Amino acid sequence: MRALTWHGKHDVRVETVDDPEIVNPRDAIIKVTATAICGSDLHLYDGYIPTMQAGDILGHEFMGEVVDVGPRSTLKKGQKVVVPFTIACGACYHCGKHQYSACDNGLPADNQDIAQAAYGQPMSGLFGYSHMTGGYAGGQAEYVRVPFSDVGPIVVPDDIDDEKVLFLSDILPTGWQAAEYAEIEPGDTVAVWGCGPVGLFAVQSAFLMGAERVIAIDHFPHRLELARRFGAETINFEESATYEALMEMTGGIGPDAVIDAVGLEAHGLFVDNVIDQIKASTFLGTDRIHSIRQAIIACRKGGRVSMPAVYGGFVDKFPLGAFMEKGLTMKTGQTHVQHYMPALLAAVLEGKIDTTFLISHRMPLEDAAKGYKIFHDKQNEVTKIVLKPDLAIA
Repeated sequence: MRALTWHGKHDVRVETVDDPEIVNPRDAIIKVTATAICGSDLHLYDGYIPTMQAGDILGHEFMGEVVDVGPRSTLKKGQKVVVPFTIACGACYHCGKHQYSACDNGLPADNQDIAQAAYGQPMSGLFGYSHMTGGYAGGQAEYVRVPFSDVGPIVVPDDIDDEKVLFLSDILPTGWQAAEYAEIEPGDTVAVWGCGPVGLFAVQSAFLMGAERVIAIDHFPHRLELARRFGAETINFEESATYEALMEMTGGIGPDAVIDAVGLEAHGLFVDNVIDQIKASTFLGTDRIHSIRQAIIACRKGGRVSMPAVYGGFVDKFPLGAFMEKGLTMKTGQTHVQHYMPALLAAVLEGKIDTTFLISHRMPLEDAAKGYKIFHDKQNEVTKIVLKPDLAIA
């Protein structure tokens, strides 16, 4: 089959690789009909995520048709399914609490030591996202093996367009969980750093959860315009000082809740961010955390911090004193996708949530490497690239 493989920083290639096979009774094989490039895939593209190996198949947002099943799978051949990016067993302590991204059995035994050493405990497996998260082949391919297929994939109607439900695999539940973790109350003002796909879904979700005002922060004009379509007020951090603008907009109090949807590759020529970039380039640091620093400083006293953004390693200059003295609370983590999929699917089918507004580019799988470069280099024009294995090359 054809698949997009990783070979190093800014080096991804569509190559012919072995077809996946059933290796566990709970497995299923999916013929991919649509897959997407996620903003967090760019962290792999930029070489920020450790334990990647040459030839790893990328992609964690995908859906398709069931073409083969193991004897303990609950799926049936021919069904149309969306697959969550988190790989969870459904039976461990954490899955019992619907904490699927904390599953004890999502990682193969050989990979658990890596995560144990880095984070103290292993997390769930993730498709196409390094050997620290299981080394699983991803879905930017013609076919993919889906472990625990009796727990993860959700069956969707055959007649619904793929693009309306594809984002149930990751970014829609992630944006929803981000807003939920912000513990939004009626009348709240919520500030969202980053108007990429997750940030835009967090904006949409925050309004649905009762926020009175949402303030979206970014520097890409097109993304800020998309946020305004949902009713958000906006701050372009290249034109205005974010903290000062937020204080003025909230009468000096600060937002009730803040959401960091940027993560470890924060942009901007800020003093702390430049230092972070220097440290990362000289191997003295890993993540660039300007956004979460700024969110904590701007949040009102007693407020809530939600951090759906991806961070990978150790950081310094974290404003722990401000976090403690202001009495803030924070919730974060990979998304418990399986927990949110049923309700969000219903909301999409009922027309309460729109997802297709986000798609800016549709490309054949064979053009995936070009898609990564476009996404990386032109983030004002590119909001979401959907790859389709069956789409003919232009």
